Amino acid sequence: MAIHFLNTFSCSAHFPKEWGTGLLSLLIESEQGLILVDAGLGSEEYKNPSLFTRIFRRITKMPFDPRETALHQIRQLGYQPEDIRHILLTHMHFDHLSGIADFPQAKIHLFRDEFDAFLGRRKSFFDLAYVREHIAHHPVFVLHDLTDEKWFDFDAIRLPFSPEIWLIPLVGHTRGHCGVAVKTEKGWHLHSGDAAADFRQDIPAWAIRLVLGPHEPRLRAFGEAHPEVALTSSHMFLDFFEKND
Repeated sequence: MAIHFLNTFSCSAHFPKEWGTGLLSLLIESEQGLILVDAGLGSEEYKNPSLFTRIFRRITKMPFDPRETALHQIRQLGYQPEDIRHILLTHMHFDHLSGIADFPQAKIHLFRDEFDAFLGRRKSFFDLAYVREHIAHHPVFVLHDLTDEKWFDFDAIRLPFSPEIWLIPLVGHTRGHCGVAVKTEKGWHLHSGDAAADFRQDIPAWAIRLVLGPHEPRLRAFGEAHPEVALTSSHMFLDFFEKND
């Protein structure tokens, strides 16, 4: 079993200039076939960008290179699009969701609360990053509900995969946002999605809470208490991808 780290959406701040990040998608080899965690920016976004993509191109620095699509990178690894059997979504913002259209045969797994938020009334600025056209191809959704299960001390939802994979509700950035925990040969990997910033960087707490929600202090404390668990977030600084190429 292996996990490949893919940068499926580079996006850099104008200031500070050193804040250049990529969107981390995980490609997991499982007994049920290939699993993709977050699909990144899709091929169609490069041809016909949605409003939110156009906004991001103005307020950030984006290479806007279609070679960053999960579709292109998966082919570079020697796989075909139909090899992606399942896609897990931390949440349904445009930069995590739009790539699912490149894998129309894949089942899309997510927390039911996130799906309801996506289809419901917009309640915050961040809800504007939900683009309903990104599901116009009518993908098959598999919605998961919270039970009384736990992963460590987090509320969690066990998914029907081997290796062991859990959805970890970390609501805040969106109303149904989740992290994803994967049991690897080296131990656990907790991908916190947009519930935290790059754990290797010292980013102001107020900025993290404003944009990403309240969970980063708990996640950092968890990482310190459990150094055997690898921690990542959705928007890792670009050197992470260089080191994990």
